[in-house]
Amino acid sequence: MKPDLQFSVLCDDVRREDNGKLMLIGLFEMVAGPGYPMVYPGMAVVNRWCNGQGRYSQRVRLVDADNKVLVETAESPVELQDMRVTLTAVTLLRNVAFPRPGHYWVEVLLDGDLKQRYALAAAQVGPPMGPGPVADKPGWQP
Repeated sequence: MKPDLQFSVLCDDVRREDNGKLMLIGLFEMVAGPGYPMVYPGMAVVNRWCNGQGRYSQRVRLVDADNKVLVETAESPVELQDMRVTLTAVTLLRNVAFPRPGHYWVEVLLDGDLKQRYALAAAQVGPPMGPGPVADKPGWQP
């Protein structure tokens, strides 16, 4: 039985506490930069799979408003031994290029089927810093 996607969260980083709990750092409401195109240095997509059994594969992608794929990860395994097991999969996206401000979508696929799609806005803030700013340059502020 294919699992359910209990949640998918886009954040800056993920850490594991000594007690085993995950800490999600910097949950995204949007990305912002002083000029475009902009390269965002890093993001993490955290997916929790539950209520399923068997072997599957997940993929995460970022698409623009025209459904052009900007980033697509390789497939990663999702294996649940029985219906009581959950699996939390963390996917890292590095140096994500946003060509312009606007609307983007994070998509989560399981065995090629779209399971979740949620919006991510990209905004321009402050004066442009010249061509090709990088979000982690000195002076960059969201």
